[in-house]
Amino acid sequence: MSTELRRLRNYIDGEFRDAADGRTTEVVNPATGEAYATAPLSGQADVDAAMAAAAAAFPAWRDTTPAERQKALLKIADAFEERAEELIAAEVENTGKPVGLTRSEEIPPMVDQIRFFAGAARMLEGRSAGEYMEGLTSMVRREPIGVCAQVAPWNYPMMMAVWKFAPALAAGNTVVLKPSDTTPASTALMADIIGSIVPKGVFNVVCGDRDTGRLMVEHETPAMASITGSVRAGMSVAESASKDLKRVHLELGGKAPVVVFEDTDIAKAVGGISEAGYFNAGQDCTAATRVLVHESIHDEFVSALAKAASDIKTGQPDDEDVLYGPLNNPNQLTQVSGFIERLPAHAKVEAGGHRVGDKGYFYAPTVVSGLKQDDEIVQNEVFGPVITVQAFRDEDQAVEWANGVEYALASSVWTKDHGRAMRMSKRLDFGCVWINTHIPLVAEMPHGGFKKSGYGKDLSSYGFDDYTRVKHVMTSLDA
Repeated sequence: MSTELRRLRNYIDGEFRDAADGRTTEVVNPATGEAYATAPLSGQADVDAAMAAAAAAFPAWRDTTPAERQKALLKIADAFEERAEELIAAEVENTGKPVGLTRSEEIPPMVDQIRFFAGAARMLEGRSAGEYMEGLTSMVRREPIGVCAQVAPWNYPMMMAVWKFAPALAAGNTVVLKPSDTTPASTALMADIIGSIVPKGVFNVVCGDRDTGRLMVEHETPAMASITGSVRAGMSVAESASKDLKRVHLELGGKAPVVVFEDTDIAKAVGGISEAGYFNAGQDCTAATRVLVHESIHDEFVSALAKAASDIKTGQPDDEDVLYGPLNNPNQLTQVSGFIERLPAHAKVEAGGHRVGDKGYFYAPTVVSGLKQDDEIVQNEVFGPVITVQAFRDEDQAVEWANGVEYALASSVWTKDHGRAMRMSKRLDFGCVWINTHIPLVAEMPHGGFKKSGYGKDLSSYGFDDYTRVKHVMTSLDA
């Protein structure tokens, strides 16, 4: 007997709506491989309606005081805490993530980040007003940009939605947000929560696929397009936005180098790196996936890392012993498997390298050694629970190999030598350099990369500033 699928809907101008033409797509739980809901497959009419609502709401929201916007965001944060179990359930169904880790590792930082941006709303900064030309006083206004078209990814549907809407709303912008077509459930619930707090039209959600996202970015209404996603998607957004010179904010792929020197505490490094590499099934742009270890400790390190991988479990969301759940979708399972299947003859799979079970999209914690710098799996983002290991001879080679990819989002250095750590932090061409740790983030510090990892910052006052524009006002003292 078939089970009726739950119906998710768009949220436009303060109300939930189906797609104008009635089209839908099935949403699959990646832990089971079975559909549990339908979501709108939105088209031009839906995007037009959401943009019109956001544009109509913008003048009044722009003119609210920072204190009023702060109050609204604080209410949103409180509501997220109060309805945390609902959000967790939706996100687990979205992604198959472990329930306990979603509760402990996602809800608290999300709430904290919203509260941070609530405070940032009241901390607008600019140059001091003054007479930079005789008889004339200059000042700087920092203003919201307008309607923001935002596209969130499937690896952290809730968290990345927060990273987008919180600074945008805090700065006085209005939002049209599209979740990934594979993970719309938690975003729909967020719309219900946020919509009860902010005026209609301030926050809108449009579900759909990449064509829906393209319609949003190409639409004439938004003044800014923001996406977290693949390099390919980011390049497409930048190209589309260039046609009418929209602002673009891109957080794209990563291939984080993890540089382990010979003086490192191997057990501590292996523990931190394995957790940072396999957390969320490695579906994290900052994941510790590419280890460069000094040749003198290479064999010992690889052995310890393979042992750690074999002790890590993946499994169903309600299993308290698992570190991570499934890959998000069958295409991602195929991608990760393909990297392993295409390994060159000189590579060696030290642990894992295979699917787990035949239900859902689970993949074993994997370690691959014996790799060369130009190997596909070293150069390209796997976005799965796979850690590669290369042996380097000295600091210069470590820097050359670490920087020798197209991505530049995050990196880490493991050493007891303070001077070496400082030299490496200067030489590594990445938006973040962790020292003797990997993956912690705080709301006060910026997150964003260089090169093909994109541009713009999430979190921090820098992320808030990205959602504002600067205006110079000059007045004559003789008027």
